[in-house]
Amino acid sequence: MGMSEFYGAGDEEESIATIHRALDLGITLLDTADMYGPFTNEQLVGRALAGRRAQVVLATKFGNERAPDGTRIGVNGRPEYVRSACDASLGRLGVDHIDLYYQHRVDPDTPIEETVGAMAELVAAGKVRHLGLSEAAPDTIRRAHAAHPITALQTEWSLWTRDPETNGVLDTVRQLGIGFVAYSPLGRGFLTGAIQKPEDLAEDDFRRHNPRFQGANFERNLELVERVKGIAAAKGVAASQLALAWVLAQGDDVVPIPGTKRRRYLEQNVAADGIVLSEDELRRIDEVLPPGASAGDRYGDMTPVYR
Repeated sequence: MGMSEFYGAGDEEESIATIHRALDLGITLLDTADMYGPFTNEQLVGRALAGRRAQVVLATKFGNERAPDGTRIGVNGRPEYVRSACDASLGRLGVDHIDLYYQHRVDPDTPIEETVGAMAELVAAGKVRHLGLSEAAPDTIRRAHAAHPITALQTEWSLWTRDPETNGVLDTVRQLGIGFVAYSPLGRGFLTGAIQKPEDLAEDDFRRHNPRFQGANFERNLELVERVKGIAAAKGVAASQLALAWVLAQGDDVVPIPGTKRRRYLEQNVAADGIVLSEDELRRIDEVLPPGASAGDRYGDMTPVYR
């Protein structure tokens, strides 16, 4: 996402080099969406995968409808839109199938059974291999899974967003055998410790308008990051690596998807896979960063999530 929008200016050459380096290091899951850019991130990923398609599980999403000029139209889960969005994504990515196709946000005006029914048609047509949901509530997940098996549920989960542990989402997907894909596992970069003041973010960075990056919330969350940095320092690893190691420690059914635009951060993230946290370290992390510790909502408008 950050390669094309939201996190300041992008650099296509470095972005493609970062994707290539990821593949060289053994990363097999690439996650994009039609609304990133909008539309341009799928094109970038498609260019990066030229000649290397077989190396990856390719995931993209539909549902956050935007106009070409970036205007947000709304959440759309209507069957006819599902079909047209998939065809458009296939064209931009330059592939004949999508391995994992997510509904990016749940449309409150379209029954989930209708949306998933259209997605299931894409599986039958060979355009999509597996289905996913993002930011869905437990009841929605169950209804969707009854209509067609859901392979993955993507939701924000990190040391500063532990909602899935307390709102029933994690329990639900585990009961149903659905994998969990944790987005923003680095707390939108906050858990790296690199962001010390709002001015560290580019003027056009959307995080400047995010509640957790503003005012007293920012200061409170900075205190939490200092705790993470202290535990990381004692272990001899970076704060970002500790944060990723924590997500990885939550189970073999959990896959974090940290985003980065640069090879040097990618390599640091990949190294977190080799970090093993002891029971005592996990207990210590829970003590200093329990669920609900972070200050501020995840988004300025929380209505599109957990439907």
